[in-house]
Amino acid sequence: MENMLARARAFAEPLIADEKLDTGENTLAHADAVAAIVAKMGGSEAMQAASYLVYACQHLNRPQEVIAKVFGDNFAALAVETTKLVRVQEQARSASQGHHLAEGAAGAQTENVRKMLLAFSRDLRVVMLRLASRLQTLRHAAASKQPAPESVARESLQVFAPLANRLGIWQVKWEIEDLSFRFLEPETYKLIARLLDEKRVEREGHVEQLRSQLESELQAEGVRATVQGRPKNIYSIVKKMRGKSLDFAQVFDILALRVVVPDVKDCYAALAWVHSHFLPIDEEFDDYIARPKPNGYQSLHTVVREMVDGKPGKPIEIQIRTDEMHDHAEHGVAAHWAYKEAGHKGYAGVWASGEYDAKIAVLRQLLAWERDLSGGSQGQGLFDDRIYVLTPDAAIVELPQGATPVDFAYTVHTTLGHRCRGARVDGAMVPLNTPLSNGQTVEIIAAKEGGPSRDWLNAELGYLASHRARAKVRAWFNAQITHETVARGREAVEKLLQREGKTSTRLEDLASQLGFKSADHLFEVVGKDEFSLRNIEVLLRPPEPAPNPDDGVQIKKPRASEKSGKGGVLVVGVSSLMTQLAKCCKPAPPDAIRGFVTRGHGVSVHRVDCSNFRMMASRDGERVIDVEWGAAKGGEAPVYAVDVAVEAADRQGLLRDISDVFAREKMNVIGVQTQSVKGTAWMTFTVEISDAARLTQVLGVVTAVAGVRSARRR
Repeated sequence: MENMLARARAFAEPLIADEKLDTGENTLAHADAVAAIVAKMGGSEAMQAASYLVYACQHLNRPQEVIAKVFGDNFAALAVETTKLVRVQEQARSASQGHHLAEGAAGAQTENVRKMLLAFSRDLRVVMLRLASRLQTLRHAAASKQPAPESVARESLQVFAPLANRLGIWQVKWEIEDLSFRFLEPETYKLIARLLDEKRVEREGHVEQLRSQLESELQAEGVRATVQGRPKNIYSIVKKMRGKSLDFAQVFDILALRVVVPDVKDCYAALAWVHSHFLPIDEEFDDYIARPKPNGYQSLHTVVREMVDGKPGKPIEIQIRTDEMHDHAEHGVAAHWAYKEAGHKGYAGVWASGEYDAKIAVLRQLLAWERDLSGGSQGQGLFDDRIYVLTPDAAIVELPQGATPVDFAYTVHTTLGHRCRGARVDGAMVPLNTPLSNGQTVEIIAAKEGGPSRDWLNAELGYLASHRARAKVRAWFNAQITHETVARGREAVEKLLQREGKTSTRLEDLASQLGFKSADHLFEVVGKDEFSLRNIEVLLRPPEPAPNPDDGVQIKKPRASEKSGKGGVLVVGVSSLMTQLAKCCKPAPPDAIRGFVTRGHGVSVHRVDCSNFRMMASRDGERVIDVEWGAAKGGEAPVYAVDVAVEAADRQGLLRDISDVFAREKMNVIGVQTQSVKGTAWMTFTVEISDAARLTQVLGVVTAVAGVRSARRR
């Protein structure tokens, strides 16, 4: 992470330094300000760095790849998700442009929120970045004395401020509210700001007197307290006036103090002292320590009056909380969540500290916030086909609408899916085909071993809604079938080796000699009946050497009446020379052939069109001699090994069907090599023939096999 912030800024600067946002603000200056706001909110250096990468995204052809290569997958996902969210917001806002609080605008805002929820649920860092960016947009408008567009101000007040409130980021909430209100109701804002300013000196003097008195007297009681005056938020004053029908004087006269102490017992000790020295207003007391707000906020709230000349004076609002509670109240989510800088899958990464599980609360608050703004209606949003549920340790899992505990198990981990036997949803046992809902906590009960049920693939029973989970179940059953096939093939091969007395043969070596990548590949084709055991027998029991074998025939000087032996090659004009058929071109009658005198290995016989022979002949022409095919003695034709190359569309049973053709045509296959690449099978068969012309006919039959594109002699 070292220098990550500087690296991200340097990466983005050339792309955004000379451009402006729609608001007229320089993009780089905006990113600088967002990074500073994120830092103040408690965001990590990585989040601050992401502030720059978000604005660089739109200038990159493949932002995900480019940013991942330079900064890692986590940064790329964060920047790209935030950029997508910005675009969705812009689309929703443009749809409501020119409207006020008409139903159309409200509908567009609701839809906007529903769309944003997807990105928020995946990674709450996106929330922090968007809140910081929106706050900076409003700050820029205020500083440049240019009114923010009404749609932006209204969206800020109705969407972003409630979001900051739900997450407990109070400082951001108050500032967004005040700035939005400033643009939406400028006259009211100016009036209250002026009245506040006029009474500021008087009010602040009184607050300071009370603050000092309260702090020193609590210290004297043994309570280490820090007492502060609380700033007034203009929008909250307006809401209080309108909600309680108060006039300006009544609202302004309310003084506000905050008492921060080391621990909870000090909170109640401070409260007891305040209530014994001031006149408490019973209906205005709230204990948010005993009953925290849903987003984790804790504090004691009380309103008291000081006695002046025996009469109740002005009301004083006092909040009492611990340092930890104050940290949460100021920074909300940022105070409770640590952001991981690595990790490429799962929930992008937060963990809660302390007894209060912030993750569960925040997810539920986001869902509640979405319902608040949609008026409780479900509507038809862009992401209505997704739901978000939690693991027992509060990691968020995204699932398709209608997903069941089995889908959930496979999404968490494939092995957990295979071993899933039961489920608890929010602590209660449920059937495995129960559809899940947003915000539920799901716990899977798994067996130590075992696999899925075939019932899960029955669509009518409703166990699986996820295509991915269904594919995982099918893959498990396919693997089981393959395992059984391999076991059947192994048994057949091992029985053959026992019968032949070759049990010491290494199975991997045997498979390699037959042209297979591994023994399991050999067992699989044998188990499928796609490879004849006869081929293994031939390998284990090579034929007896003939008097004149192909790879070393002694040929005498021919006479007019003399016939050749079982090698079939006559060397013209030379007697008693050893001959061997070249392995590079594997000649067979009636191929046109020539001989090449080797050093120490007699005459090597090649096809005339052999590229190796042509190269040797051009280099050592004097060593080329004439040879010809002779006739066999006793009518027994010699056989020659040749290679046949087949290209075909890969399919089940292809190897078996081609092997059957050679078997029907009485051609012995002594070797097979196969390879499949992207649906195309490349196969080489080594067959024994006595006549190459006969092979041409057989290749015509091979070409007619379903899927075969070409069959030719090599």
